[in-house]
Amino acid sequence: MNKHTQAISNDMGRLAEDAHSLMSATADVAGEKVGEARQRLAAALERGKEIYGDVREKAVETAKAADKTVRDNPYQAIAIGVGVGAIIGFLVARQCSRNRD
Repeated sequence: MNKHTQAISNDMGRLAEDAHSLMSATADVAGEKVGEARQRLAAALERGKEIYGDVREKAVETAKAADKTVRDNPYQAIAIGVGVGAIIGFLVARQCSRNRD
């Protein structure tokens, strides 16, 4: 897992912990609006956990599929990489030459 993904994961964990702490801190507060807010927060946390799990699972599946494709077709993958790099290099060089004029 790269640093950016790990940072997002840590932030999501902290957000969930803070939300649980808020729910615990307001457990003794009476009131219809507070109860409704706590229920909405709990539901949002559950949806967030489900979405996070789905996205993470999809990302892992996609990474495995890409890895398999590259391993099955190494020469094609290299050719595509070189081609994309050449196109990007051409476009950057062209843009730089325009800026000098």
